[in-house]
Amino acid sequence: MYKCDIGIYGLGIMGQNLAINFASREFAVSVFNRMEAGEERVVDNFISSRCQGKKIYGTGDIRNFVNSIKVPRKIIIMVKTGTAVDDVVDQLIPLLEKEDIVIDCGNSHYRDTATRLSKLESRGVLFVGCGISGGGKGALNGPSIMAGGSFRAWGKIRYMFQAIAAKCENGEPCCDWIGPVGSGHFVKMVHNGIEYALMQTIAESYDIMKRLLSMSIDEMVSVTSEWNEGELNSYLIEITRDILKMRDNDGRPLVEKILDCAEQKGTGRDISISALELGVPATTINESLSARFVSSMIEERRCAFKQVIGQGQFCGDKQALLKALHDAVYCSQLIVYMQGFMLIARASAEYNWNLDYAKIARIWKNGSIIRSHLLDDIAVKMKKTVLDNILRYQFVIDVINRKQISWRSTIITAIQHGIPVPALSSALTFFDGIRSERLPANLIQAQRDYFGAHGYERLDAPRGELFHIRR
Repeated sequence: MYKCDIGIYGLGIMGQNLAINFASREFAVSVFNRMEAGEERVVDNFISSRCQGKKIYGTGDIRNFVNSIKVPRKIIIMVKTGTAVDDVVDQLIPLLEKEDIVIDCGNSHYRDTATRLSKLESRGVLFVGCGISGGGKGALNGPSIMAGGSFRAWGKIRYMFQAIAAKCENGEPCCDWIGPVGSGHFVKMVHNGIEYALMQTIAESYDIMKRLLSMSIDEMVSVTSEWNEGELNSYLIEITRDILKMRDNDGRPLVEKILDCAEQKGTGRDISISALELGVPATTINESLSARFVSSMIEERRCAFKQVIGQGQFCGDKQALLKALHDAVYCSQLIVYMQGFMLIARASAEYNWNLDYAKIARIWKNGSIIRSHLLDDIAVKMKKTVLDNILRYQFVIDVINRKQISWRSTIITAIQHGIPVPALSSALTFFDGIRSERLPANLIQAQRDYFGAHGYERLDAPRGELFHIRR
């Protein structure tokens, strides 16, 4: 039997495209898909439709699949997160040998990755929890890859994964070792949270252009095209422009026919919970998740729309507001990246992962959904001076000082006209909080002590010394 370099269990679009990507780099790939009703021919259909002339070999039996891979075996799992991953691991365990490597490339929760690592390594099998960004297109042409788990395993698969990964302008692969245990999947989770928030800031700008400025789709295409040529250049702005250009069969804009109910698969919720557990104010990410929940309340929204009086039409300078909107999106996206890195920094300290923030920013520079000109700037600065709080970078301070009036005026105008801007406004509120020398938390501490005797610290006493209100 021909022995392959790597195996892929799971032939959804990501699994198929990864297989083709590996094969395009001259690796021989064995593929397998679970057998459920209606899925018996998944492997055969893939081999016959997309694998002609490629070193990709299908197997219809899991034992043959495992035996078709060179020892030590390298097996990628690409199935739905959760119990499905555990089911695959349990199927593989009796068939694997010591030093074989299992690589979970789905969006698994980082704590589940830690549990699976312990389970497999107790049997001598190495485990890697590997976050992959870029969607189906990235999987095919070059994704951003965040690997964690067994460092010994990474040494044996690094050359393969860096071969298929996206590349930076200098040729460096957007793929590297993140750290131990579940850190790779944690960083991918943060990536997804940043993605949620960036998408929401763009959606809010679209809403302002559509409802407040009454712009046509063609006008919005022109604006997003201009944005993508400047400092807002990013993958998400680019695809927004392309989506706005799309027409349905009747020639009307496709985007206007899509139901305004945004879904989420759980990673947004996971990062919000993790931020709360770690005590990190990921406010813009949280608000972006909540905005999706609000969008799902379709009947409630339609009922309220019929009963609540609107706020009238915008009568100001449209071009001035468009310029201010650009600045508001830019500043808000700066805050989104900042909150993401704050969360990574807190987790690194909490779990003793010793993560390299500059490396993470570099991995995201190409192939990832959140790649952008702004992230490139952050990556360059982090390479020179590693800081988790990007507000300490002078270029960030200079930009916000220059743009914050526009940021504020955009939000004020939107609120005055009843346009919801949860991501743009929460980013500004966070910024105003983090730049405040004094916050009203002193009153909150006094209240807590008054009704619950929790104690408070004083400005004129050492930190940690508690006092109580005398009543």
